[in-house]
Amino acid sequence: MFVKQAVSKALHGLRTGFVALTVFQFSLGGPFPSPVQAQPEPQARTPIKHVIVIVGENRTFDHLFATYKPTPGETVDNLLSKGIVNEDGTPGPNYSLAHQFSADATDSPIYQLSPKNKTLYGALPAPLNGGPTDACLSNGICTMADATSSEDGLAQDYYQFLLTGGTGLTGRVPDTRISGVHRAAPYSTLPPGPFQLTASSTFPYDAYANSPVHRFYQMWQQFDCDASHISKLHPSGCLADLFAWTEVTVGSNVNGITQPANFSTDYAPGKITTGEGATAMAFYNMLQGDAPYTKFLADHYAMSDNYHQPAMGGTGLDEIMLFFGDAIWFSDGNGNAAVPPHNAMTTFGGPVDEIENPNPVPGTNNWWTQDGYGGFGNNGASTGVYGGGSYTNCSDLAQPGVAPIVNYLGSLPRPIKPNCDPGHYYLLNNYNPGYFGDGSNAYTDANPHNTPFTIPPTNQRSIADVLLENHVSWKSYNDQWNQYLTDKYQLNFGTVGPNSDAYCNICNGFQYQTQIMANDAVRTAHIKDTLDLYSDIANGTLPAVSFVKPSGWVDGHPASSKWNLYEGFVKKIVDAVQANPALWHSTAIFVTADEGGGYYDSGYAQPLDFFGDGTRIPLIVVSPFTKPGHISHQYADHVSILKFIERNWNLPTVSNRSRDNLPDPVVGPDNAYVPQNSPAIGDLFDLFTFGAPGNQSSSHQ
Repeated sequence: MFVKQAVSKALHGLRTGFVALTVFQFSLGGPFPSPVQAQPEPQARTPIKHVIVIVGENRTFDHLFATYKPTPGETVDNLLSKGIVNEDGTPGPNYSLAHQFSADATDSPIYQLSPKNKTLYGALPAPLNGGPTDACLSNGICTMADATSSEDGLAQDYYQFLLTGGTGLTGRVPDTRISGVHRAAPYSTLPPGPFQLTASSTFPYDAYANSPVHRFYQMWQQFDCDASHISKLHPSGCLADLFAWTEVTVGSNVNGITQPANFSTDYAPGKITTGEGATAMAFYNMLQGDAPYTKFLADHYAMSDNYHQPAMGGTGLDEIMLFFGDAIWFSDGNGNAAVPPHNAMTTFGGPVDEIENPNPVPGTNNWWTQDGYGGFGNNGASTGVYGGGSYTNCSDLAQPGVAPIVNYLGSLPRPIKPNCDPGHYYLLNNYNPGYFGDGSNAYTDANPHNTPFTIPPTNQRSIADVLLENHVSWKSYNDQWNQYLTDKYQLNFGTVGPNSDAYCNICNGFQYQTQIMANDAVRTAHIKDTLDLYSDIANGTLPAVSFVKPSGWVDGHPASSKWNLYEGFVKKIVDAVQANPALWHSTAIFVTADEGGGYYDSGYAQPLDFFGDGTRIPLIVVSPFTKPGHISHQYADHVSILKFIERNWNLPTVSNRSRDNLPDPVVGPDNAYVPQNSPAIGDLFDLFTFGAPGNQSSSHQ
């Protein structure tokens, strides 16, 4: 999606947090040499000749798999296995392991990575409602014809879910569908930790739910990391006990505005909040039927319970990491590092301040100086723009927010290098990519429907460069790409019918990259619609490597989509591949989410550099070369998919600084989850049992 269009559509306006006219997250794109395979494609080292990577949105491992019970002989690390919750979703004997605290940072002039003045919540702040009140009235999808004409990426029996799931509530009020949340004070009697979303009949699995904050500095703070916290339970010194507090104190889109006089961290009539409450602590219960297709895939194929989003925060940077194995930085558009606009006027007005400053405003408890996706004073065009803090020069300890993280990394028993080049301002949160789908420069475009919150084109290397240089075929398949090509400013975002354009531009990593997008032949050969994916699967013309992204309708993003819609998107692809036996017997389908969406997770997260890792997220591998129900504990993140591709086709790494250079984990006999040779990430080969295909499972339930 085009980042500014989010403010005008209720369907997606809920992806951000605080300010009424805000923006949110979309995806990526890329550049290249020549699309022509001048030499024969190299032979794969395994029976896997086709890799399909499907990326949904915003769910942590515990959020989905909190109560998952593994098949015999396997173990899993989740809320149930730790005793944090019981099978029925109620607090378990070890619930205190996930306790959440409030904190007082009022007297601190700088960003607090690990505030010291903490108090256990008596009850969680009331989770607030988000998502469409009514699927028809709010989203405009009222009939099956509306559903099928607006989206073509679902298995047939899942289209019904585009018509259902409305919250029945207005936004930003206590979500009384949740057991323990009330219409009158006390608005919450929830215990101070994880709670089941679907614990009552008023909140079925099919219902829309609110979206927590998921930005870079916020997630670092939610993890509450300090070397003094290191223990067997917390090997990295991260307690993950400030998820609710950060969510209610700063949220996701301050954009440099003054904290309202009637701001409150708890809901009350007449008060202004971040609009979230303790949404981050919610989870589903598979033992009671939630996420049924996800559970089916986990039972019948293989998954990881130690797979992570590669960066703290949200979609933009985490998708970029999947394609580049690295963060990207602000440039002059020609490959030279530059300084982003800082309290500066732009073609669209201003002033905008694109440099992050998470230092709290004096006299406030964690209300940050400058952080946000960018604000707009006018819903129809980029006028009255302001805010937008999303870049950081993490090589400079004097820059806001940098020193607490870098000092923490350096204080670990195995000190971690930040991997920040001098004078480079890295993009930490969601900005539009530097190119439109037609290859034109989005950063220099002055059309009033464009936005200043766009990163200049980058010539940093991505996995596409590696594949092209080594003659490995690939495509990036993006749901509703065709509509986007004729709607570059996404003025049809959220509309209903055949022109519906819910394409996610910040999710297509290649859209940031000059080598791909500025070369017409490369771009048109490799960036495709998902309609082409279905055709390539049916015709047996699938490339070796495929990246697949659903549209905003069905990506599973909280508030704007639902996880059952993403399940339907995945099922259509899995069914199609299995319907082509020759393709099925040479394919691995990696099913994951871009990031955790800000939801709580109890798992270990390994510090790899300044940028992450973040929370665990789901990863399931659907392939005939998996052992049904197998659960890998090897540490991994999105860059592990790049390592798998590189090992499978004997390819070099993306660059000399990308994370695919990290070694495979070495673990001790007492902990399979924590690498002793940190920083280290796996290549996912342990999810497979190569040899004759032994897993003939079908996706049909």
